[in-house]
Amino acid sequence: MSIRTPVVVIAFAVVASAAPAAAQQTVSEVLSFLLTNRSIPTGDFVQDARAAAATRDTISTFLLVELGTLPVTSSASAFTYRLDRNLGTVVRSSDSFGPFLAERSLTSGLLRGSLALTYQAASFDTVDGRSLTDGTLVATASRLRGVAQPFDVEALSLDLDTKTMTLVGNLGVADRFDIGVALPFVSLSLNGRRVDTYRGTALVQATGSASASGPGDLLIRGKYNVLRRTGSGLAVGGEARLPTGDAQNLLGTGEASIKPRVIASVERDRVALHGDFGYTMGGLADELDYGGAITVTGTPRLTLVGEIAGRRLSSAGRLTETTEPHPALVGVDTIRLTSIEGATERLVGLVGFKWNIAGTLLLSANVMRPLTSAGLNARWMSTIAFDYSFEP
Repeated sequence: MSIRTPVVVIAFAVVASAAPAAAQQTVSEVLSFLLTNRSIPTGDFVQDARAAAATRDTISTFLLVELGTLPVTSSASAFTYRLDRNLGTVVRSSDSFGPFLAERSLTSGLLRGSLALTYQAASFDTVDGRSLTDGTLVATASRLRGVAQPFDVEALSLDLDTKTMTLVGNLGVADRFDIGVALPFVSLSLNGRRVDTYRGTALVQATGSASASGPGDLLIRGKYNVLRRTGSGLAVGGEARLPTGDAQNLLGTGEASIKPRVIASVERDRVALHGDFGYTMGGLADELDYGGAITVTGTPRLTLVGEIAGRRLSSAGRLTETTEPHPALVGVDTIRLTSIEGATERLVGLVGFKWNIAGTLLLSANVMRPLTSAGLNARWMSTIAFDYSFEP
């Protein structure tokens, strides 16, 4: 009997007898279900379970990374003020309305505050450079040694969509010191299926769907303007994230974190450059954050913004494929999607504008695009926001 015969018999029996399964549970449970409902006979259940759990945890981490970096407006109000001691009155610190993700060194001013509401929608279509949506994400496969293409493949397709509305508040408690809070409200939906294709014949093995909505993790932050010269200066700040989101539904990390940061700004006439650097401790992983922005004051009521934001997570991991000999079938290799430990580097670019509609009400809009393939990515992410500055 040839090597191929037992492989064909076993694989055909499994495929022919399998019926599509369905699940309707939490987002974490559905993701786990889709990754562990395997029909290819690999002969090593323990290794299957270990690989599936590693893949699930990494994809979940990637999603939480995205939800943990939702666009939150700069902790300074769009309208910033300072006390001019020579004039003895309060004046505008800058004609610019500032960047989006990057911080600027300016603070709002004594008893000056702002409220902002941002909305973002994203449909994630790749994970670590692999497509999530076209059914080519291989979970498990069997291949005859020396043959390029597997004869039996189980592949996943996942539709992951998020809609997030974030309420942001900020108040200048002193001329150079701001405090603020931000609370996202997240709607997350997951639809997925797992298909076994045996020698060109496809059969659905599992389907799953889940949705969740609710508050995410609460952000509390503060910033102190150490050095100020008109729109330029240096500031130090910090922020803490509290685990107020539902971790089982991937609306929150389930862990607290704290991030000190340093912020610098240089402003000349209508152009300003901003940069910040922070290091997060706790949460999903230790994380290095950095960002830079250029703002151009097109008119007194319009600011154009371009930004780059990067982050390095120390242990988010990355997806990979492993190939091992089948323990029972000679000449057959098993391919599994799994995860290995390692740092993850992320970089996004952003362009947008801030427009003063009337009074101190601002309309802001931007689009973001990933510049790296690591992690969970959407081709484009768009954000719209309203920001209102006030004096109590």
